Amino acid sequence: MVIDGRKIAGEIMERLKSLPKPKTFFAAFLVGDDASSVSFLKQKEKAAKLLGVDFRLYTLPKEIKNDELRGEVRKIAEHTTCGGVVVQLPLPEHLNSQYILNVIPREKDIDVLGERALGAFYADRNPVVPPAVGVVQELFRVLNVNCQMLRVAVVGLGPLVGKPISMWLMRQVRELRLLHKKSDIEILKDVDLVVTGAGKAGLVKPEMLKSGAAVIDFGYDGNKGDFDPDDSSSTLHDSRLAWYTPTPGGTGPILVAKVFENFYKLNESKS
Repeated sequence: MVIDGRKIAGEIMERLKSLPKPKTFFAAFLVGDDASSVSFLKQKEKAAKLLGVDFRLYTLPKEIKNDELRGEVRKIAEHTTCGGVVVQLPLPEHLNSQYILNVIPREKDIDVLGERALGAFYADRNPVVPPAVGVVQELFRVLNVNCQMLRVAVVGLGPLVGKPISMWLMRQVRELRLLHKKSDIEILKDVDLVVTGAGKAGLVKPEMLKSGAAVIDFGYDGNKGDFDPDDSSSTLHDSRLAWYTPTPGGTGPILVAKVFENFYKLNESKS
């Protein structure tokens, strides 16, 4: 079964529309002109328009220095009418992402990437979860997945997807295996669910998985995901799988909806 991420995202957006709209603004920072970052921000801007949320995009030059960028983010985040901040990743290589993200106040950290927000999440004290974790939770809810008996592999351990999802799954599933994109992926034949966030197109193919397995694909390389359900070299068809999220149209739309769900949750008292 192919999961329709746009449909699930639409349902989340409808839920948000029924809630009081935050009176604060959503601040998004773009540094440089990375094509994937521009694309993701356009999706967020479109979602904000649908919800009637005050979305403000701050575009800064690629050459900006660490302290300059940190100062710009702090200045906007300190506005009393700012309800949430997102710094679009990846940042240019010369910038220290964590140094920048740590300036975002915990109560305005929509992506849950600053150390204070992450620490609160790991300790179950944050009212919001990282959006990628929210996507997995939503899929489990919609598909009525009993995660307690699952053997799961997470491929790719980056800060946006693999790391937070792994930390959450560690307390939820029967067995968890953590893999880098260069790991021995023969291990995948033993698991019930594969979560990918490696950003390497076609890294995982149907023939690598057991019958009845499922795939949540967060990988994004151009317009392709880490999982290739139509791999021409495979003699096995994706019908062997219980379900999977396609790219595009799978986790991406749900991820955007979860970003705004976090914004609403962080601003419940300001609606």
